[in-house]
Amino acid sequence: MDCEIRPAHAQDVDAISRLIVAALQTSNAQDYPAAVIAQVQENFSPHAVRQLLSKRQVWVAQMAGEIVGTASLDGPVVRSVFVAPDRQGQGVGRQLMAELERQALSAGLTQLTVPSSITAEGFYANLGFHTLREQHHGEERTLIMQRKLTSTP
Repeated sequence: MDCEIRPAHAQDVDAISRLIVAALQTSNAQDYPAAVIAQVQENFSPHAVRQLLSKRQVWVAQMAGEIVGTASLDGPVVRSVFVAPDRQGQGVGRQLMAELERQALSAGLTQLTVPSSITAEGFYANLGFHTLREQHHGEERTLIMQRKLTSTP
């Protein structure tokens, strides 16, 4: 299922925030305690998302005028990859990651690192990322994964 991948704009902030909160509450809540989900949600309020737009390259996936996914690139680090719960498994995340890889390659990067949730581990593994180590922040378990880039992502 093809969607338009484009840079995020200031007017997308509320939609991005809603999308991320929905994904956290639906998908990630299966793997993390409610306290962790609540804490992570605070990092994606509209105000926080607005701040991220000024610090990272943020992209959105859009279908029929609706934002259905988002991802960002912070130097060589992939961050905040989320797809609307009703669009997961339809290739939206893969299309976002392909765009991030194109951007990384054009910036001369040779590898990408992603701090992955337990929920997304399989997604990143299917894209060729391998786990380097685990990090724990209280009850939140994050997997640090990495992938070397080639000129044909």
